[in-house]
Amino acid sequence: MTAPGSHPAAAARSFAHVETWVFDLDNTLYPHEARIWPQVDERITLFLMGHFGLDGLSARALQKHYYHRYGTTLKGLMEEEGVDPEAFLDFAHDIDHSAIELNPVLGDAIRRLPGRKLILTNGSRRHAENVATKLGVLGHFEGVFDIQAAGFVPKPERRAYDLFLDRHGVDPARAAMFEDIAKNLVVPHELGMTTCLVLPRTVDPFRESFEQEALVAPHIDHVTTDLAGFLSGEVCPTL
Repeated sequence: MTAPGSHPAAAARSFAHVETWVFDLDNTLYPHEARIWPQVDERITLFLMGHFGLDGLSARALQKHYYHRYGTTLKGLMEEEGVDPEAFLDFAHDIDHSAIELNPVLGDAIRRLPGRKLILTNGSRRHAENVATKLGVLGHFEGVFDIQAAGFVPKPERRAYDLFLDRHGVDPARAAMFEDIAKNLVVPHELGMTTCLVLPRTVDPFRESFEQEALVAPHIDHVTTDLAGFLSGEVCPTL
């Protein structure tokens, strides 16, 4: 059975052997209607405006330049400007969490997964814990591996994953990765992980089109627009 809004790739890897379940945070564990990422995105623009004395349009253009060249705006600021990453993260994640709704269905689905559960995020630990707490899922995770733990090396760079696997003692051949950006699943798949691309049910106007593309590629084993339904209907019954 395939959950609504979900489909497996041809010759997709299964979940039967998985012992460790790895989840991205932003736009993976919550829907875009929670309006978390638009706030973070806006705060990043504001940070650039203040740091460089730029107007909004110029700051936005620079933000996207760093994002596309370095993978994250933060890495670009660190590489080219020597910006303090902690100050940046504190500013970027100072947001309103009131639109996040408790998600008991997702929480139950994650709880029922056999084995370890971990969050792997390009954001900060505090941000991940704040969001996961509001969703009601934090208690189901063994730990959070954030951008600081990665030495501020972001996904999709190979070193970020290597550091994560080493820190938590994860065997990638017995792990699964759930992520909302297709390029961030390339390395996990190469390492042997079963991969699942989590897409929005409706187009998110605050994100770029490539970030929401229902990509068919060898490094994507499964695609879903309903993470809770996928975990409940597609994963658990096959274990």
